[in-house]
Amino acid sequence: MSVVSRTIRTSHADIAISETSGRKLPVLLIHGNSASKQCFGKQLESDLGEAFRLIAVDLPGHGESSDAFDPKRTYTLPGYADAMVELLAALAIERAAVLGWSLGGHVALELLPRFPGLVGVMIAGAPPVGRTPEEILAGFRPNPDVALTGKPDLTREDVETFARAIFGEPVDEAMRQAVVRADGRARATMFASLFAGEVSDERALAINSAVPIAVVNGADDPLVNVEYVGGLSYRNLWDKHCFVLRGAGHAPFLRTPAAFNAIFLRFLNDMAKRGDRPEARKSSATAAA
Repeated sequence: MSVVSRTIRTSHADIAISETSGRKLPVLLIHGNSASKQCFGKQLESDLGEAFRLIAVDLPGHGESSDAFDPKRTYTLPGYADAMVELLAALAIERAAVLGWSLGGHVALELLPRFPGLVGVMIAGAPPVGRTPEEILAGFRPNPDVALTGKPDLTREDVETFARAIFGEPVDEAMRQAVVRADGRARATMFASLFAGEVSDERALAINSAVPIAVVNGADDPLVNVEYVGGLSYRNLWDKHCFVLRGAGHAPFLRTPAAFNAIFLRFLNDMAKRGDRPEARKSSATAAA
């Protein structure tokens, strides 16, 4: 199994991706705020990558991607989602599943009405919230570290605090450097647009989705209100329940990869079968209309 890295030019940014050689269903892996595609190494280098075409992406302003050409256009949840649609088109992918973590999970939810070929979404560390400040805050724990997600300039201490909160401990140096590299305008612009209501009603999208939604969180997530996430009434919740992994924090795929990958494999196998059915493609197209 090989992992190939390359850069795709889009109207939003030059987007770096790492892609496995698996031939089954394409799967887009979208990282969190101030992280990078490197956080998905334990998925890319596993048996998952041999079976499925995993495509880990660096969002604009992150990792090896360029900063956004137009920050105000791109550094929002709808902007990131539009960039992902453009990326999938450039890769000639018409049907795919998505794993979105933290910020990436919110982007994945924004893809529901934007990408007709979406056959399944798995979110981790990304509570589906409404558009008002009160509805947004309901999805998160009262943790002061949440404020760092919108801070444009991080001190050395901020970097350490933020990295521990999102990745858990110990923090790998590559993850720490991802936080340092991230464009501070991306944090500030996204945060401002979120509380200005310039986003979709993710709660409604997740609850009413015709596309299966899988939810996997860490039991010890210091940022996300896991009880809130589990209390939503999803129309199409995969496996009929939200998964909460013991011993995991905000990034369960990173800290408990064996447990996470077992769930992820079952999900992808189901989504691959679903995507092969003509009625599933019609359902996805209808949901996106």
